[in-house]
Amino acid sequence: MKIAIIGGTGPEGSGLGFRWAASGHDIIIGSRQAEKGERIAAELLALRPDLGISGTDNVSAVTQCDVAVLSVPYDAQAATLESVKDALSGKLLITVVAPTGEKKARVRRLESGLSAAEEAQQQLGDATRVVAAFQNIGAHHLRDLDYNMDCDVLICGQKAVDKEIAMQLAQDAGLRGVNAGGLINASVVEGFTSLLIFINIKNKVKDAGLKITGIN
Repeated sequence: MKIAIIGGTGPEGSGLGFRWAASGHDIIIGSRQAEKGERIAAELLALRPDLGISGTDNVSAVTQCDVAVLSVPYDAQAATLESVKDALSGKLLITVVAPTGEKKARVRRLESGLSAAEEAQQQLGDATRVVAAFQNIGAHHLRDLDYNMDCDVLICGQKAVDKEIAMQLAQDAGLRGVNAGGLINASVVEGFTSLLIFINIKNKVKDAGLKITGIN
C-alpha cells in the first residue's frame, strides 16, 4: 500500500511511517515544504536504506497515495486539509490528530462541540472517508523496531471496511487495533490523549498507553 503522511515530519507521523515501511508499505513523508519531507525521509532511510520511503510536499504526497494519514497539530488541521482537499477526493484519510489544552495534560473542548476527526469529515465532505486512530500511542519508541509497543489503538469510523484498513495498519506497526465505533466516538478517544500525557508526567514515564481487556 502507498501511504502519504500529511505533516509526517513529527515524531508520530515519521515513526509510524518507519514502522509501516518496515512491514512492506511504500511511505511518502509529506510536509508544507518538500525539502523538509525529503530531509525526514533521508533520516529514516539512514536507519534502514532498504525501505520504500520518500519525501515531498503534502499535495504531491496525497496525489500519489492509496491512503493518507493526517499527523499535524490540531491548530494546523483546517488549513492543512484545505490545501490537500482536492487531492484527498475519493480516498481514505486516517487522522491521528488529538487536540490538547493550553497545558497539554488538560482535555480541550472544541468550540464546535465535535471531535477533531468529525471536524475533518465535515470540512472534507462526502468525497473523503475519515477514520480516527493512533491518537493514544506514545511516539518516543516508534523508530525502534525492536521495541514492543504495549498498547491498543482505538479506531473510530463510519464504514467497517475503512476501519479494517486502519486495524491492519495498527497490526503492521506492531499494535492491536480495536473497533471503537462510529466517528462520533472519536471525541472520547481524542480526550484520552490529554489524560495519558498527565499520567506520563505524574509517573515520570513516556509511553503510558491504553489496553482493552476482555477481548481476544
